[in-house]
Amino acid sequence: MKSRRFAFREIEWWIASFVFLVIVLTNIMDGIRYSQIEKFFGTVFMPIAVYLGFYAMHLVIIPKYLKDKKVLPLILFSILTALLTMALAGVCAAGMDIDPEKFFRFYFSVLALYPGYLLTCILLQKMLLPPAFKDYHLYNGARLFTIVLFVTVFLVSAQLFVNVGVFVILFMIIPGIVIFVIYNYYLLYRNKLTGNIKAYRWFLWGLMSIIIFIFLIIALDENVPEIMLIGVGVDLLLLFVIFPLSNLIFKKYEDYIGRIDDLSTQVNQSSANLSFLRSQINPHFLFNALNTLYGAALMENAEKTSDGIQKLGDMMRFMLHENQMDKIPLAREIDYLKNYLDLQMLRFAKEDHLDVTIQLSEEHCKGDIAPMLLIPFVENAFKHGISTKNKSWIKINLRCMQGSVHLDVVNSIHPKKTTEDPKDESGIGLENVKNRLAHSYPQKHSLTLVANDSEHFVHLAIQLS
Repeated sequence: MKSRRFAFREIEWWIASFVFLVIVLTNIMDGIRYSQIEKFFGTVFMPIAVYLGFYAMHLVIIPKYLKDKKVLPLILFSILTALLTMALAGVCAAGMDIDPEKFFRFYFSVLALYPGYLLTCILLQKMLLPPAFKDYHLYNGARLFTIVLFVTVFLVSAQLFVNVGVFVILFMIIPGIVIFVIYNYYLLYRNKLTGNIKAYRWFLWGLMSIIIFIFLIIALDENVPEIMLIGVGVDLLLLFVIFPLSNLIFKKYEDYIGRIDDLSTQVNQSSANLSFLRSQINPHFLFNALNTLYGAALMENAEKTSDGIQKLGDMMRFMLHENQMDKIPLAREIDYLKNYLDLQMLRFAKEDHLDVTIQLSEEHCKGDIAPMLLIPFVENAFKHGISTKNKSWIKINLRCMQGSVHLDVVNSIHPKKTTEDPKDESGIGLENVKNRLAHSYPQKHSLTLVANDSEHFVHLAIQLS
């Protein structure tokens, strides 16, 4: 699978938001030990002030610069954001009785981290992005490592409002949960999903036993029996919270992937069906045109034959190139229809009992259309509407209105020959064209087919825009 570049601006925002949320919640829970209300609010609102400064720079000011490429607004708004953030954080620091020198040392060290991170990211882009490397795997990994590294440095630098509990949560509890979730997916969930219950039980109860054993050793070493309760609590947390929740996420994810696979299969099947339908239509025109030229060569001189060959060449070029496109200019579809009609009139020019009326109004015929949608109805009229003995007629009327094309075809009907295949009653390609219309113009086309004892009528309207 081809790698792609991660959306790092969103990833950075989510990670920063999570880290600051942990800091604020930890400080709120830890704030009960402060006797001074100002100190409590300082530890809560100082990280919020720093986060607001990060948000303004990362998701407002820099994206605007990347869009407008204006340096002066970038500098002015960056300085303004830094000053406002410093003022808000300074008020919190004053409430916490923090020495001004200590505060400014903290603030400017944290402030320097952001441009340092941006410069590091620019260097990684220059060094690891294509064409230097063929894919994004190395770049994505390096960027993720850089985010973790700078977050760690920030937490170490921000000791004014970051306590030990934040490090425990971010670098022990969360990585531990991630490891347990990975363990659950590969050794428990997948074994249970495939019906390997014996392996599932071994891995589950083996993990539970190892956790209890580790906390038992710690309790004996520290001579604190209560530590065993922590081990029991971890087992219960895994059994009734982490594993069930992660199993639910796994199931939702696999259902989502399954739906994507089903949709991809349907799209591929539709594309294959569309190609197959087109391939069924194309050869018939070639054979029909060749038969026309053969008959013309017998009856006419070389001038008409050369004219027919030229039109056939135009038709073949159309089928080899434009017919493979999803959409073509409507004018090219009409040109193809004209060439086909000219060849047919060349074929039936001396048929006195045949009356053909053709009206092709090309005014307002603009826009694009899926190829080979008009010709099958005209071809069907020539195939089934002409008799060598009885009076026959074909009337073709094509006109365009703003944003739509309309085709009316009326042809005479004659008794079927005994040699005709009953499956070929409606003419080759009509069912295929119906399928293509449904595929390319759902709710944007109208097709009416009416037949009686003497006539067959077709009305097709397609909304192009």
